[in-house]
Amino acid sequence: MDFSLNDEQKMLQAGAARFIKEQYSFEKRRALAASPEGFSRDHWAKFAELGWLALPFAEAATDASTGGDEVGGLGGTAIDTMLLMEQFGQGMVLLPYLSTILMAGRAIEAMGSAQQRARFLPPIMAGDLFASLAFVEPQARYDLADVSTAASISGKGWRLSGAKSIVLNGDVADLLVVPARTAGGRTDERGLSCFLVDSKAPGVQIRTVPSTDGGRVSDIVFDDVKLDPEALLGPEDGALPFLSALLDRAAAALCAEAMGIIDAAVEATRAYLLQRSQFGRPLASFQALQHRLSEMVIAQEQTRSLVYVASMRIGEDNPVERARAVSAAKAEISRNGSMILANAVQLHGGMGVSEELNVGTYFKRLHMINALFGDRDYHVRRYAALAA
Repeated sequence: MDFSLNDEQKMLQAGAARFIKEQYSFEKRRALAASPEGFSRDHWAKFAELGWLALPFAEAATDASTGGDEVGGLGGTAIDTMLLMEQFGQGMVLLPYLSTILMAGRAIEAMGSAQQRARFLPPIMAGDLFASLAFVEPQARYDLADVSTAASISGKGWRLSGAKSIVLNGDVADLLVVPARTAGGRTDERGLSCFLVDSKAPGVQIRTVPSTDGGRVSDIVFDDVKLDPEALLGPEDGALPFLSALLDRAAAALCAEAMGIIDAAVEATRAYLLQRSQFGRPLASFQALQHRLSEMVIAQEQTRSLVYVASMRIGEDNPVERARAVSAAKAEISRNGSMILANAVQLHGGMGVSEELNVGTYFKRLHMINALFGDRDYHVRRYAALAA
């Protein structure tokens, strides 16, 4: 496999790194986390200006059902998204890029009609519309087919009832993409459909709490919400394959963010060991600590290889190979990432868990990432099942 970057990718990587260095210091992030919305809309507008919000979307639709309608994106690849997410991980960026662009936005692109794409994708890419994919249910435990939220035909439209949990940035979302059961039993793979729901529609109740990493997650209740016929997104009863592919893509991007966190934590630890002294010598001169740091670097590079492979295979037509690559990366992010961040905290001593240093926040964000889209146990079991 060729892991070299082209000139455009190098420019994208450098531009994102420059944004983090110049506009997203750790102190700035901490202040944003405590703000009412938890992020900066000025930064979001900057992302739109730089083209980052349009990056993952196609320039034009290619499926025959839409007649090749214009989407207006930049046609970026999974590698482009990986490079961007790595830098977001370095700065632990508190912006709804994952929820609005890589999840809800990509769901509309993948499943939407020409009219739905034309209505929703341009304002999303312009930074004027926030959206979230509300797919998690408390009883499901990472099983995408386990859905009790239900939608039934009512006149010419639909009625939606149920509840979703851990909706990323649900408090600021203008639009919700909601999988619901339209046929079959609670865990049947067939019978799932997706709906576009206005977050301010009567019957939508949103309760938001802070997450451990400084972000926001929401529990959302849909109490007999009335939907128009146009709210149906994609094929009726056939949404599961789309959701599976979509969340594999999101998981690969999340692994890239985790890789950025790991890189930042290793570098912060190396700098700390060189700076701090004990018994008149830098901590980095002690062999036992050198061994700890070298083990962190070895695990860092092992994990990087799997993250790169996952991003390279995410666009493959073979869903088994795609899923295996993503599960391998996600499992190793959990195993090696947890080891690296635990060592980073320990090598910083008591300061490692304080709010004054960024390494403690790296640790919290990585543990949040470990739980999203399946933990280590889930992905090890999925990988074994796919390899059988």
